[in-house]
Amino acid sequence: MPIKLKQLKSKLFGFSLIEMMVVVAILGILAMVAIPSSMSKIIREQITAAMPLADIAKAPIAAAWSISQVMLADNAEADLPNPDKVVSNFISALEIDNGAIHMTFGNKAHPQIKDKVLSLRPAVIEESKVVPVTWVCGHAKAPENMTVKGENRTNISSEFLPQLCR
Repeated sequence: MPIKLKQLKSKLFGFSLIEMMVVVAILGILAMVAIPSSMSKIIREQITAAMPLADIAKAPIAAAWSISQVMLADNAEADLPNPDKVVSNFISALEIDNGAIHMTFGNKAHPQIKDKVLSLRPAVIEESKVVPVTWVCGHAKAPENMTVKGENRTNISSEFLPQLCR
């Protein structure tokens, strides 16, 4: 009887080295899958957090269009400081160029998007000053029957852009 009890105890207690290695391998695989997906989420959140800075440029651009149906050429026409003076935690410059707003990422932005540009372009109905300006973000398409003004300089990978900008 004592021999069987001793054999039973040795089989029930502890992990073998192989079992431990399998557990470590599984944890490694899970970490490899989880880290890149959280990185894209962090970058998308930074881009989304930076978007409200563009609001200071949207208002004068929309006003100029509704009054005279022209797009503002640069920051000076919008009564904004030089592009490198309009900054936030994630934006190192905000530039207006023929109605389009170009935000350059920098400062505390993730290295994957540092020095990359996201463009917001105004979409208008040429024949109507009454219809409000709609903003087209990044690689997104303009609403039907609207004309997009300005150049799209977006060079951020689509995987990092919020759904609104794809």
